[in-house]
Amino acid sequence: MKINMQDYLPRIQTWLGNFRDIRFTGQVVFVVLVLLLSWSGIKTIQTNYELQKQIAGLQQKNDLLKLKNQNQQLQNQYYGTDTFLELQARQNFGLGRPGEKELLVPEAVALANAPALPTDSAKNAPKKQRSNFQAWLDFFLHRQPLER
Repeated sequence: MKINMQDYLPRIQTWLGNFRDIRFTGQVVFVVLVLLLSWSGIKTIQTNYELQKQIAGLQQKNDLLKLKNQNQQLQNQYYGTDTFLELQARQNFGLGRPGEKELLVPEAVALANAPALPTDSAKNAPKKQRSNFQAWLDFFLHRQPLER
């Protein structure tokens, strides 16, 4: 299909002839100005949105750093307390307060009087599987299945 410009030439001349009328020309200029202003406004809104996202992200980072700083200050204060020094002396150097007595309990006596630990076989025991229908029913009715 070949486009013949001669067929469209009268239409183009008529449309360009409309520009001699000041009302038509004014409307075209008005539409062009409205489109340009709208485009400018949209770009401004988009730029503001992106800047607001950046500001929010930086404020979150700033808040996080403030919390870390406060945590570090509290930790430094704790390191200066007598409680911390006493705990470190007990753990690292085996020291105690004056007048305290250290009791050494033999391992056999300690294990004989200790409660029994749960066996691994109870942890690894296979669990009874629920049917698919029962699982869905429990899910929709917000029921927690009983451990068996």
